[in-house]
Amino acid sequence: MTSTPDLTISGSATIGGATLFAPLSLALGAGQWTCLLGGSGVGKTTVLRLIAGLDTGAEFTGQITASDGQPVTQRVAYMAQDDLLLPWATVAQNVLLGPRLRGETPDLARRDRLIERMRLQDHLTKKPGELSGGQRQRVALARTLMEDRPIVLLDEPFSALDARTRADMQDLAAEALQGRTVLLVTHDPAEAARLGQTIVVMTQHGLTPCQPPAASAPRKVDDLGSLETQGALLRLLREEAA
Repeated sequence: MTSTPDLTISGSATIGGATLFAPLSLALGAGQWTCLLGGSGVGKTTVLRLIAGLDTGAEFTGQITASDGQPVTQRVAYMAQDDLLLPWATVAQNVLLGPRLRGETPDLARRDRLIERMRLQDHLTKKPGELSGGQRQRVALARTLMEDRPIVLLDEPFSALDARTRADMQDLAAEALQGRTVLLVTHDPAEAARLGQTIVVMTQHGLTPCQPPAASAPRKVDDLGSLETQGALLRLLREEAA
């Protein structure tokens, strides 16, 4: 893994001349989890795709910079809302998609450890059509972690999981991505309160920061500070939607 930088995205975006999001500046601390919340349609996924260097359908006026001055997109691992698994490939093959496409020799031991941690070892030879939505999402998460990149962009990565599995996968991701610069887009205040070292609510008019809990992430599900932050985020989201 290459060095982990601070990132800043500054600017505004429009679609067909209409404002998607107003001028903003979002700073991602090196080696930290930044959680970005907000209503549907305010541009959260667009921010992720801009950082990843992917097409967004929006016109962006601004810049994306890393503190070390090096290009960003080559150092990014991106997990989209949709799992984007290859329907004809097995679980094991989907997890190794990145190295295979780059012509690299894959680290099979790392793949096997990730699959076991995801509790997918009994599904290695299955194809996506044979899996539940939650299992597919875990495969996509394993594929993202397999990339071992210093910048990781996650778009609702735990949304299809049941409550117990969601908490387990949050813990796994926090452990596996320790030291990475992570931007997590989520609609779940509880998730942001568990994982965020920086927490920001996004609207069409800009960004509103929310103080994270004092405890180190990932926080216990019943941590009092996390529950208070969860409530504060929900109030803020409801106020923004009013």
